[in-house]
Amino acid sequence: MNNQNPYKDFTDRFKLLLSKHRQPITITLSNIFTMRLIGNKTHGDLAEIAIAEFINQYMYDFRSIHVGKELFRAKSKEEDIQIINEITNDKFPVSLKAYGHGSLQLSTDKNFRMFPRLEEESTEISDQATIQHILSDPAFTGFGDINVLSLIYEEKNFRCNIIVFDWELAKSEIALITKVVKGKGRKHPIYRFDDKNGNYICEVRYGDAEANALQRGLWTHTKRAESYFESITSGWIDYTHNHALVKLFSHALVSSEVGHEIALEKIIEDIALIKQKSGI
Repeated sequence: MNNQNPYKDFTDRFKLLLSKHRQPITITLSNIFTMRLIGNKTHGDLAEIAIAEFINQYMYDFRSIHVGKELFRAKSKEEDIQIINEITNDKFPVSLKAYGHGSLQLSTDKNFRMFPRLEEESTEISDQATIQHILSDPAFTGFGDINVLSLIYEEKNFRCNIIVFDWELAKSEIALITKVVKGKGRKHPIYRFDDKNGNYICEVRYGDAEANALQRGLWTHTKRAESYFESITSGWIDYTHNHALVKLFSHALVSSEVGHEIALEKIIEDIALIKQKSGI
């Protein structure tokens, strides 16, 4: 009997697939980050449908559904795609992030609970019992139910990575929580979480209802907290811009559904060819 966390089982399988078959994910990530040529934020929304379709096409024991923006108000958790293990019937949500290599938002903390909970404590907390008591508070335990899959990129170097933040490891290593109120360009205070060697792990940003989604919640930094991430792609993947895809999008937006159906037939044939060449 497999007692492993369903999401961890998925990421392990995902990592194994990518270690054996690089071409399909390289193509997919290149297409995702090509979308930045259309708009700086376009790639984020399209990454959701791209990764959902990648799972459906290449991970035969799993099925994925893009939750969609129209269901946003009905979401009980932070999720962009839902994954179903066809063998065990486990179903779990995934929050997909597409950020540049650096600051990374892990949770919006939409109920504004993390920051207010920390304000109940002193401005510097080093007592382990107190730290673990805070992390076991409902304000923080809810984050353990959020499965975050992060696609990060370095546009200058044309490379990208798929990573997962190890929250369980982070919790076990947090040795100091400090309130930081001053800093370059800082508008709101944060609570910084460090390990016993003074290394940065993550931070909680201002959580008042007045703060927008990009000013609050649990954040980390993919460079400064590198040891708390697992790379699903086993390191960086070089990507290239697919200019033909940009042209395809522009033409598709002014063509009819008939043309789209014809193009889709050719694309399905191409996916089959990719699978054949990759031995999937």
